[in-house]
Amino acid sequence: MPIGIGGAVLAVICAIVAGVALAGGAAGVFGGALGVWIVGMLLSLAASFASLWAPVIVSGAALVVALVLGGIIHAVLLSTPTRMPVAETTEADVEAATAPTAKPRAGVQTSTVPAVAS
Repeated sequence: MPIGIGGAVLAVICAIVAGVALAGGAAGVFGGALGVWIVGMLLSLAASFASLWAPVIVSGAALVVALVLGGIIHAVLLSTPTRMPVAETTEADVEAATAPTAKPRAGVQTSTVPAVAS
């Protein structure tokens, strides 16, 4: 029985991580959490041999709730419009952008690395 409860606890923790990852759109974390959830679910199945079905039901229900809530939160986050910040320009920025720049003269080395003769 303790291994079944331990498996259920592991499955619930991984279901929470999977729900948060699904809400955030992190597919890799979601896949990893789901893989570990399967191990926790298999461990909670050990309690079913003692006719204790509560750990199995809790493990399955935790994943269903996490997937539903994670999907809803992800959909809400995607539906909110995102706005790009508008850059404020000042007169100094405009003057600096239009100021003439000196072009390098022909035959003058412009880099700081000295040329190596071959």
